[in-house]
Amino acid sequence: MSKLLHVSASPRGEESISSAIAEVFVEEYRLTHPDDVVDRFDLWDGSLPEFGPDAARAKMTVFGGGTPEGAQKTAWDAAIATFERFDAYDRYMFSVPMWNAGVPYKLKQLIDVISQPARIFDVHPETGYRALLTGKRAAVVYTSAVWGPGLGPEFGTDFQSTFFGDWLRWAGIADVQEIRHHPTLTGDYDEARKQADASARHIARTF
Repeated sequence: MSKLLHVSASPRGEESISSAIAEVFVEEYRLTHPDDVVDRFDLWDGSLPEFGPDAARAKMTVFGGGTPEGAQKTAWDAAIATFERFDAYDRYMFSVPMWNAGVPYKLKQLIDVISQPARIFDVHPETGYRALLTGKRAAVVYTSAVWGPGLGPEFGTDFQSTFFGDWLRWAGIADVQEIRHHPTLTGDYDEARKQADASARHIARTF
């Protein structure tokens, strides 16, 4: 039995296109994987901890071989608890709208909270980073309203999928499938949505 976590990065609720396409994926996944566990992590639900000064100091304490104490320990424990919540799953569905050419800041916050030494990665002075989040799979819904493949720089630049895809690979998640919805300002929204939903269903069946 596998466990799938839908990580929603959009704050728009029922108005979110990325979340709606992800739900098409989840619905098909439930039908074709009836014995699997499926959960949702709304990054805007208030459960994601900050990664502020105490957490940053704790991370440097751990890097130095020490043990966080006091306020550092409290912040570090919250970060590790979030990592463990995330790590409990072997399959992920991320719904990621484009914000200002990149990803919503809550998704970056999740990355900063869970990307910790001895959890997501370790590092060697001669060989560099080693990914630790291996053996997992991810599907990602990328949406945008203005930028689209093949358009010029006047329509923006895709730092959304380049950044997030790089983080997934850096963390050790090499098996990644993308579902894209980029109808652009002058595109055919209905046809683009049909294609995205069909892609979501197709990937979900064999995920």
